[in-house]
Amino acid sequence: MNRPSLTKFAWLSVGAAVVTILLKAGAYAVTGSVGLLSDALEGGVNLAAALVALATLKYVERPPDDSHAYGHDKAEYFSSGTEGTLILIAALSIGVTSVSRLLNPQPLEQPGLGLALAVVASLINLAVGQIQIRTGKKYDSITLEADGHHLMSDVWTSVGVVVGVSAAVLTGLIWLDAVIALAVGLKIGWEGIRIFWRSLRGLMDVPIAAGEQAAVADVLNRYQTRGIAWHALRTRQAGARRFISVHLLFPADWTIQQAHDLTEELEADIRRAVEHANVFTHLEPLGDPVAMNDTALDRPHAQDKRQKDAG
Repeated sequence: MNRPSLTKFAWLSVGAAVVTILLKAGAYAVTGSVGLLSDALEGGVNLAAALVALATLKYVERPPDDSHAYGHDKAEYFSSGTEGTLILIAALSIGVTSVSRLLNPQPLEQPGLGLALAVVASLINLAVGQIQIRTGKKYDSITLEADGHHLMSDVWTSVGVVVGVSAAVLTGLIWLDAVIALAVGLKIGWEGIRIFWRSLRGLMDVPIAAGEQAAVADVLNRYQTRGIAWHALRTRQAGARRFISVHLLFPADWTIQQAHDLTEELEADIRRAVEHANVFTHLEPLGDPVAMNDTALDRPHAQDKRQKDAG
């Protein structure tokens, strides 16, 4: 895979998390706002997630080996799944704290300074979050992309907190701070569920993107003009890697060398059409009844069934 090391971006996230935690903790210390406390707790989640992302990216960069012949890329889904879980834990903590403060409201102190610190922290998260998202999409890293979206969620969360504290100060309704904090907890919880679901889909070997599947089919269809056919196309994704398998059917009068040479050419075209593709082909005789019907997704089960029916 021609992908540069992405660990420097994870280190950027770690540094940003440390700085924003200090800023948000300071904001809470001078105001006593539960909303700003919830924001500081979310900063702690950001730091934990950044450290998990850093460790994951270091692991993913290892080349395939005897123990992991298909690479280590799937570890990215464990990273984003862990991040989703941490977000849910933070959301629960924020919810409990918000309800407690809603039942026992307390006046806010020095809101101006606290809000200023929160705004600075949000601007840092905004800048780093955008960098993570762009880099994650560019290099197809769900770890960086999830981390970036998490930071952007934190930005919007901070906006909500600033609005809540401001509303409480302007109206004198100090319970508004707790209500906004509770809404923040719900928003964070939803983000955690979304990230966790995306990670689960990756672990379940869902197909590659529809556009990439279409690109593979276009390559295969072009080669049909040279006298071959294809079927049983299967795809899956693991991090940045794409795994593509397909059955190629050749005329009976072709030599093994002819079929091999054309297959090598076809696989190279697929790799050019789909970045980071690992292509696996199975050659079959065109016109053979068994080969023509060999399209089952679960081949071992289908073979056992054929043998049982024949017996």
